[in-house]
Amino acid sequence: MAAGRSMEWVKGVKGVILDMCGVLYDSGEGGGQPIPGSVEAIERLMGSGLIVRFCTNETQNTREKFVQKLQRMGFNISVSHVFSPAPALLRILRERGLQPHLLVHDDLMAEFDGVEMTSPNCVVIGDAADRFSYQNLNEAFGVLIGLEKPILFSLGQGRYYKETDGLKLDVGGFMKALEYACDVQAEVVGKPSAEFFQSVLRDMDLQPHEVVMVGDDLVNDVGGAQRCGMRGVQVRTGKYRPSDEQHPSVKADAHMDDLAAAVDAILISDL
Repeated sequence: MAAGRSMEWVKGVKGVILDMCGVLYDSGEGGGQPIPGSVEAIERLMGSGLIVRFCTNETQNTREKFVQKLQRMGFNISVSHVFSPAPALLRILRERGLQPHLLVHDDLMAEFDGVEMTSPNCVVIGDAADRFSYQNLNEAFGVLIGLEKPILFSLGQGRYYKETDGLKLDVGGFMKALEYACDVQAEVVGKPSAEFFQSVLRDMDLQPHEVVMVGDDLVNDVGGAQRCGMRGVQVRTGKYRPSDEQHPSVKADAHMDDLAAAVDAILISDL
């Protein structure tokens, strides 16, 4: 069921951008599991004629391995339709001639094959999970504090995410620690960066007002999309918490029980 401003959010929709973890599936042991009804919802949405893209801050896997995991869950998703922070960051590093010091998950390292890192002039952090030790954070701090003009990239800025056994600390807290220690502001690559959302819109060849973003993160998914001129819908799955519906500054265009309910509303409006 929807709660929010009205059903105006479904009018004139030509494209849909979907968050993944917490919307399509919950991560966890064995790769995670689909949220009930989400596989079928994606099938219906992909067959509707609407333009569909997937936008994730996943940084514990390469995009290819991440998509393979979802395909094993039953999702019919292609790599070219998935936008994630690491490929976007690689473009930035090339354009600016930067050599990174990496504090990322071991399974993401393959994304950086061939990237020069011998004399790092920036630091990149992602959801490094167990690699967020004091030693590794202090090493990243040492690189930043030694630079005349420190540059810190963060692959997303989420506070937490949901796995099957509960909420887990995300990269945002570690990003804030380095920002504070080094008196630097991180450049966020991924949601809620306007540049990241705009790259998805360009690929869709649609205007912001024609697109709905569906996510479980009120601030980064919904708020980020709304600041770009899109409509933002929050599902009550994943990291959703009831207090989100009384957030002081971010108001979703609608709240839906899950992805299946959101897709129902979108497709009914498209008839």
